[in-house]
Amino acid sequence: MVYSLSPISPNFAQQISTWTYDSPYDLYDFSGNHLPGLLKPEYRYHVVLDENNELVGYCCFGEDARVPEGDYLKGEPQVLDLGIGLRPDLTGQGFGQDFVRAILAFASQTYHPDSFRVTVAAFNQRSLKTFKALGFMETHTFTRDLVEIGFIQLERPTPEEIS
Repeated sequence: MVYSLSPISPNFAQQISTWTYDSPYDLYDFSGNHLPGLLKPEYRYHVVLDENNELVGYCCFGEDARVPEGDYLKGEPQVLDLGIGLRPDLTGQGFGQDFVRAILAFASQTYHPDSFRVTVAAFNQRSLKTFKALGFMETHTFTRDLVEIGFIQLERPTPEEIS
C-alpha cells in the first residue's frame, strides 16, 4: 500500500478524536479534550492517507510523542520521538510495517534526525514486533506510576534509506 502524509486538519483531528480501541489498547484512545492538542503546530501532527486519500492513521513528532511524566534522558543527540496511531479497524492486519516505514521516510526527509525513538506500552506486543522488525532496538524501560504501566523505549539510527 502507498501512503502519503500531510499536516493534520481540523476535520481529520475530529475523526481521530472519536477512534476507540479494544482493551487493553484503549490506553491509546483520544478523548474530546485532546482535540486541541492534535491541532497544535508545535506537536507536528500529520495524517497518513492511503492511495485513495482515505485516513488510515496519524503520527506526531517530538514532545507530544513522549509519554507524559516518562523517563527520558537529557542531553541526547538529535533523537526524534515518534508517536503513531493506526485506525482501530486496521490494527492487527499486517499493515504496521509499511505504515511505519512511510512515517520514517517522511520524518527522515523532513526533520533529518540522527535517530528515531518510540515509546511503547510493554503489553503492546504488536507494536513492539513491528518496530523491532524495522530495526529498532530496546534502549530503556520505565513505569509510569500513575497508571502502573510499563513502557519500553526503542531507537534506531536514521539510515540514508528506510528499509
